[in-house]
Amino acid sequence: MITNVIDRRRRAQRLLLLLAVTLPLAMLLALGTGAVHIAPSDTLAVLLGGDRGQATLIVQQIRLPRVLLAGIIGATLAMSGAAMQGLFRNPLADPSLIGVTAGASLGASVLIVAGGSSLSGLAGLSLVSLGAFAGGVLAVLLVYRLASSENGTSVATMLLAGIAITALAGAAGSLLEFFTDNERLRQISLWKMGGLDGANLPRLLLASVVAGAVLLALPQYALPLNTLLLGESEARHLGIPVNRTKLALIAWVAVGVGTSVALVGTIAFVGLVVPHIVRLLIGPDHRTLLPASALAGAILLVCADALSRIVLAPTELPVGIITALIGVPFFISLLRQRHQYGMQT
Repeated sequence: MITNVIDRRRRAQRLLLLLAVTLPLAMLLALGTGAVHIAPSDTLAVLLGGDRGQATLIVQQIRLPRVLLAGIIGATLAMSGAAMQGLFRNPLADPSLIGVTAGASLGASVLIVAGGSSLSGLAGLSLVSLGAFAGGVLAVLLVYRLASSENGTSVATMLLAGIAITALAGAAGSLLEFFTDNERLRQISLWKMGGLDGANLPRLLLASVVAGAVLLALPQYALPLNTLLLGESEARHLGIPVNRTKLALIAWVAVGVGTSVALVGTIAFVGLVVPHIVRLLIGPDHRTLLPASALAGAILLVCADALSRIVLAPTELPVGIITALIGVPFFISLLRQRHQYGMQT
């Protein structure tokens, strides 16, 4: 038993080191990837302050904000997913279960339909992002209110309320799409697919501040999440403030995911696939699961965004499509391997 724990801890430490080394390498390669290829040596020279003509302009003003935003958003989504899986004690849970993704999509759709052609340029994009964030936060508040009572907050009720609110927001969004014109319908569809093409310094700064707070706050709940795996009653007996912990986790996840969806649209599977894969590799200890999920999520989204720029270059695919195409087959493969291993043992 002790040997298994030590081996798992060593495996977790090795994975964290591998991910920490892989992330900057993935970012360096992503900075040179696109319709205009830039060699890694030139990319590195630009980052160190050298002048490489056109490459300097492309890297510094276009690709660097985009790659950094991809890393920040990927880390936030993946760590939020790991926290939700721990809270719901379900490895197949993801942040959308509390309604934040569906609420954000509805909020963005409402702004797109109401604003129409006037929502163009940076100002229009900012209004849509504001509507998405407001919609996500309102959906989470409604879910939490439905799940709360004098006896506290029920995780099972929260799950059911999240499913109901997600379905309601989806139906309302479909109704808007049914009555809107083709131009706005296409805007809604593209926004829902997710994309990092709108990355710029203001968005990067906002994502850095919000995501930085979320990525620093969630690991503080690693031990309470580990204790909650035993059950809420056991956690209370061990001195964990269960209701306060649940409220804090939901609030941080709502802020992080709501901001992410508001800035880049809906990006599927990162919050579900990444923490589940990491859990299969190193176990359920949230002290290592949360940071490892953040690093792996950042790597996945950086690589997915790089692929989105070259698969149909010079046309860009929505990054949400790439994350699904990358994540789902790998996820299914790991599940099959785990199932076969379980049958053999």
